[in-house]
Amino acid sequence: MALAIVLIVLVIAAILFHALSPWWYTPLASNWALIDTTLSITLLITAAVFIAVNVFIAYCVVLFRHRVGHRAAYQPGNRKLELWLIGLTAIGIAAMLAPGLVVYADLIRAPAGAAVVEAIGQQWQWRFRLPGRDGQFGATDVRFIGAANPFGLNPADPRGRDDVLIDAPEVHLQLNQPVKILLRSQDVLHDFFVQPFRTRMNMVPGMVTSLWLTPTKTGRYEILCAQLCGVGHFNMRGHVVVDDAAAYQAWLDGLPGQTALAATTSARPTVTATATAPKAQGDAALVSQGQTLAQSKGCVACHSPTGNPGVGPTWQGLYGKHERLAGGGTALVDDAYLKEAITAPNATLVEGFQPMMPKIELSDQELNALIAYIKSLSAKPAANTAQR
Repeated sequence: MALAIVLIVLVIAAILFHALSPWWYTPLASNWALIDTTLSITLLITAAVFIAVNVFIAYCVVLFRHRVGHRAAYQPGNRKLELWLIGLTAIGIAAMLAPGLVVYADLIRAPAGAAVVEAIGQQWQWRFRLPGRDGQFGATDVRFIGAANPFGLNPADPRGRDDVLIDAPEVHLQLNQPVKILLRSQDVLHDFFVQPFRTRMNMVPGMVTSLWLTPTKTGRYEILCAQLCGVGHFNMRGHVVVDDAAAYQAWLDGLPGQTALAATTSARPTVTATATAPKAQGDAALVSQGQTLAQSKGCVACHSPTGNPGVGPTWQGLYGKHERLAGGGTALVDDAYLKEAITAPNATLVEGFQPMMPKIELSDQELNALIAYIKSLSAKPAANTAQR
């Protein structure tokens, strides 16, 4: 009898928890009420099964409890009951799947006139691209990806010459403007997930996936990668900012002008994380740029700037230190060492660490900024040369 009471209390507590839980009060930044409806249908069906199963178990515990002189009946099979169970289960599964298929079809079918934004995922950073004045994106290919062309734009495609490239983990969207978001991965499986938008989509290497939405509430919303993509997965974060028309236009106007890409070169100017600020002057500005790069490119996911242990060596006190190398020997951490460690990360391994650092394409300016930031975390300078 006590078990039956516990089961009934469990059912009542679960219903009250759902009814009083404020999950659906989360401010929506999208028009995807259909997704909430689909979730509600799934919850109702699974709740009905949960209640039915637990109430039935409680009923059986009471009805078939041990009593003197009462013998349990043995019934090895009941075809009628089995057919009922199969039929009800099939109906329940179909009722949960069908709305999802309808919602997914709408999720990838953007309305005519929708704006277009491309989000690019790479361990462990976000980049974005907007079409230029021609309203078209230029073609891309992994063959063209490099420090001077991190987006992989095809230099022979004239449509890409006016593309707006945002080499930073933040993009702006216009309020009440439908937008189609194209999703591309440059290395492994990622997932574009903005929780208030009530939707997410995998970013599969070698293909372009998409979703669309209409932002209906201004604000700044965090972008998360919802697929485990490596040791720095937790630090792959960005932001979507929803602006009204005036603020969005001001953001667009504040982006640097885009220089045409010559068809004979793969070089391409990009809007970096510090592109909206004046050109860096002096060591302090270079260190600041390096700190921003360390965050935006996910370096701090493995290399702690505070001395805490991590997947890779900490950067605090690293510059000027003699590192013990795997296989024996030591190396002085100077500019040359850091340059090699960043551009060819697994060429020389530090003792106690695994060869898992991905190669990140950096321009010379970005490389110098990152080294300047690492140097700023050390109290002593290194010698100009090192015995490697």
